[in-house]
Amino acid sequence: MPPFLLLTCLFITGTSVSPVALDPCSAYISLNEPWRNTDHQLDESQGPPLCDNHVNGEWYHFTGMAGDAMPTFCIPENHCGTHAPVWLNGSHPLEGDGIVQRQACASFNGNCCLWNTTVEVKACPGGYYVYRLTKPSVCFHVYCGHENECEQNNGGCSEICVNLKNSYRCECGVGRVLRSDGKTCEVPVLCKSNAIEVNIPRELVGGLELFLTNTSCRGVSNGTHVNILFSLKTCGTVVDVVNDKIVASNLVTGLPKQTPGSSGDFIIRTSKLLIPVTCEFPRLYTISEGYVPNLRNSPLEIMSRNHGIFPFTLEIFKDNEFEEPYREALPTLKLRDSLYFGIEPVVHVSGLESLVESCFATPTSKIDEVLKYYLIRDGCVSDDSVKQYTSRDHLAKHFQVPVFKFVGKDHKEVFLHCRVLVCGVLDERSRCAQGCHRRMRRGAGGEDSAGLQGQTLTGGPIRIDWED
Repeated sequence: MPPFLLLTCLFITGTSVSPVALDPCSAYISLNEPWRNTDHQLDESQGPPLCDNHVNGEWYHFTGMAGDAMPTFCIPENHCGTHAPVWLNGSHPLEGDGIVQRQACASFNGNCCLWNTTVEVKACPGGYYVYRLTKPSVCFHVYCGHENECEQNNGGCSEICVNLKNSYRCECGVGRVLRSDGKTCEVPVLCKSNAIEVNIPRELVGGLELFLTNTSCRGVSNGTHVNILFSLKTCGTVVDVVNDKIVASNLVTGLPKQTPGSSGDFIIRTSKLLIPVTCEFPRLYTISEGYVPNLRNSPLEIMSRNHGIFPFTLEIFKDNEFEEPYREALPTLKLRDSLYFGIEPVVHVSGLESLVESCFATPTSKIDEVLKYYLIRDGCVSDDSVKQYTSRDHLAKHFQVPVFKFVGKDHKEVFLHCRVLVCGVLDERSRCAQGCHRRMRRGAGGEDSAGLQGQTLTGGPIRIDWED
């Protein structure tokens, strides 16, 4: 008899009693009968066909000899210990999808979906699935189990893994296609000799506004897609020679549209959509007399590579030696104390240097908090009380500032947020080499730092003891 786990509990408040639903990932009924497996063929000489007429809207988990998931392909009749085996007509969800609805079909008489119903499915932490199964309207129907080859590492698929009989295949969400490796999804990009074109479906964009590294280059909607067309010399496109290839790259960024009356100084640090765009072209051509190669005949369409982030931490230190950070407990400082903080690389790499482009404080952990106070801005010290220390490591940066708090009795904590850029030490024209670089307005004069590798670090809270 399969073990039974209670799905709901009672929460008593005063004289009322209310049911509290439990997470189905921890409250389910196990289905572990060997005859449920798709490899089990019905033999009526050993017993009559079975029926799931006891199933009635509870959550179930396939385990043991039954398999670990419902099959997502048509199962021939007279399998799974019954006449009409039931399979899942659709893909399994990802863990972040929550509870989804799928169609379940019963196969019989050469029809893969002679009978169907709607079931609910949830992907659970740990790589397994639970199903809310409805009672079949007729017998003989049985919900089948199957060995799920997508269970381990999602089959290697970057997005959707579809389990097949003794195999699997990878699929992509809206607006993406599979690369030649059959596992990685990308938004298709057309690489021409003089331009790069990206068409992104509106379903993927939502209500975001799309633009490139140079924010003056924006996407144009045609109703179904957002089109971005740019040349290799404009819109902040970076062209490098890497081994035997010419590599052109840019970044499509999607952010919420600014509403009328919103402050132009309001900064959004994290994007809702980031799509790296990369085109590769060969460096070497064999040219015969009278022949000119045409890149458009064989474009290389490469996109959505992993976007690496150089690892840093923002540490709060106990003194100006910058050797012992607060680890076990966060500091409580008085207004007359000094605050020592630093940007520390997790991995020390020679040949690179960093620039702390900005550091600002907020009374909460929200990076887009309206109330903020800048200590460093555009690589320049904004508060004269900030002192910077020299460091042997070009990537580490150390600072001292008198402790402060925000006005108001409720503001008893301070959070620090710093944006760090990484450059090559030998690049004399890099943003890091420029150091303090005040700009009258964003993007005016010089190279914009958005084209450099950067990330925003957050440290805190620092608790302020402001009462003597």
